[in-house]
Amino acid sequence: MSRAPVLQTERLVLRGHTKADFEACAALWGDPGVTRFIGGRPFGRDEVWARLLRYVGHWCEMGFGFWAVCEKEGGRFVGDLGFADFKRVMEPGFGDTPEIGWALIPDVHGKGYASEAIAAALAWADAHFEDPRTVCMIAPENAASLRAAQKAGFTEYARTDFHGETVLLERLRAG
Repeated sequence: MSRAPVLQTERLVLRGHTKADFEACAALWGDPGVTRFIGGRPFGRDEVWARLLRYVGHWCEMGFGFWAVCEKEGGRFVGDLGFADFKRVMEPGFGDTPEIGWALIPDVHGKGYASEAIAAALAWADAHFEDPRTVCMIAPENAASLRAAQKAGFTEYARTDFHGETVLLERLRAG
């Protein structure tokens, strides 16, 4: 069972993942529109299962992690968002700074859900992280995620190569 806290916004509930979220996560991460800028290809069911277990494990071992993002009205799963330490190997590296990430189903793109969920997660981070800095990694072509990150106050500090692709590294000193 996940130890993730439940966060609520005007339209969303962010809650810990459970194995019951597997089919919704598989649909999210199997969608080429979602993964176009995140790995460049749909994820297989085995990869999604490993991702789901990683989400739960982060909360158990790190005290932070990813939430399942659901619509408050009706409870529909619409995405994943949260913090992680993925131990990425790149220069510059993130060190121990938590990395925020998000992915939402295409049906809700353009509705402001990402910005709403990011704001809730960052408010939680302000209250729970000793050092309120956080970082994110975004493909330069991912205009929607860049807009959401910039709206939250992230700014680019580097461009680097990650698995053969150029990515933007963004940082935020919350608080």
